[in-house]
Amino acid sequence: MATYAIGDIHGHLDLLKAAHDRIARDQAAHGGRGEIVHLGDLLDRGPDSHGVVDYLMQGQAAGRPWIVLMGNHDRFLPRFARQPGWVDAGLASGRHWLDQATLGAAETLASYGVEICADHARTHAEVLRAVPEAHLRWLENLPLWHLIPQALFVHAGIRPGVDLTAQAEHDLLWIRRGFLEDATDHGVLVVHGHTPVGKVTHFGNRLAVDTGAAYGGPLSAVVFDETGLHLVRGKGRVPIAPK
Repeated sequence: MATYAIGDIHGHLDLLKAAHDRIARDQAAHGGRGEIVHLGDLLDRGPDSHGVVDYLMQGQAAGRPWIVLMGNHDRFLPRFARQPGWVDAGLASGRHWLDQATLGAAETLASYGVEICADHARTHAEVLRAVPEAHLRWLENLPLWHLIPQALFVHAGIRPGVDLTAQAEHDLLWIRRGFLEDATDHGVLVVHGHTPVGKVTHFGNRLAVDTGAAYGGPLSAVVFDETGLHLVRGKGRVPIAPK
């Protein structure tokens, strides 16, 4: 059975549905179904984070073989709802999610009908009113990784040399330095998003799939099956080889 992976979505429901449509056509062309792994960062920056969460939740509830991993941006909304003063240790700025415009909180909250106020307490009250509890629970309980024989799927990457079961959540969601430049054979290909690339790129020990949907780029999808590793495009598959 094939396994598909989709990069960072960032509130772009239209791009997500288009990626699923490409995958459906690929499945029809290659005679089967397969699970779809979403590499996290469902929220922030794009126009419809609410719609993305609804769509993925409904698909899972309907029994679709969709695995949705947690990204670093997917913690901001539920953590704000539970702990309104929380600041993610991964933010070099040390600033709150609501106070750093480039993170995309305004777009996410607008998709739920909430406008950010200067008073965080008022914004927090509006979030508790407007954001379904089911959305918060679902986001809080997203898995951090998914493993198949050919690949390990994770949002940001792994700490080289650390057993998968001992990996820190912070690294799985935020790591760049110490992972991106490391050429170690991890024992399995690590498929990740988090760090945008101009195109899906195979670095030998890792596959970078975030092609910048948050910034106007495409939302890319890849597939692993018995024939190898391919990029799934509208006109068919394109083999992916290490650069």
